[in-house]
Amino acid sequence: VQLQASGGGLVQAGGSLRLSCAASARTFRTYNMGWFRQAPGKEREFVAGIKWSGGITYSADSVKGRFTVSKDNAKNTVYLLTNSLKPEDTAVYYCAVDGRAFYSSSYAQSPVTYSYWGQGTQVTVSS
Repeated sequence: VQLQASGGGLVQAGGSLRLSCAASARTFRTYNMGWFRQAPGKEREFVAGIKWSGGITYSADSVKGRFTVSKDNAKNTVYLLTNSLKPEDTAVYYCAVDGRAFYSSSYAQSPVTYSYWGQGTQVTVSS
């Protein structure tokens, strides 16, 4: 599976970006998807996840109410809409794929759950 993330950029605090992650696999509709981010000098952290069916989503407390994850199976694409961005949201954002049927909050938040990762897209929020 190949993942191509895009949509990052430089934005002022309070602004918005929509990140996209396109997958190459024809079985995309069966994949749980996750978004993670990594800031310089910090560990990779969970941002949001969505079950393969799109019916269940999870978000980190730091982004709840501001970020929304969605999945378009017809386009083999997962999105992360980021609103009310803050300077502390600055990081490289990665999308990742998990092809198993089981899905839970703790499962979605663990990087080791995911089998494939995209190359990342840089989000920089200026104050």
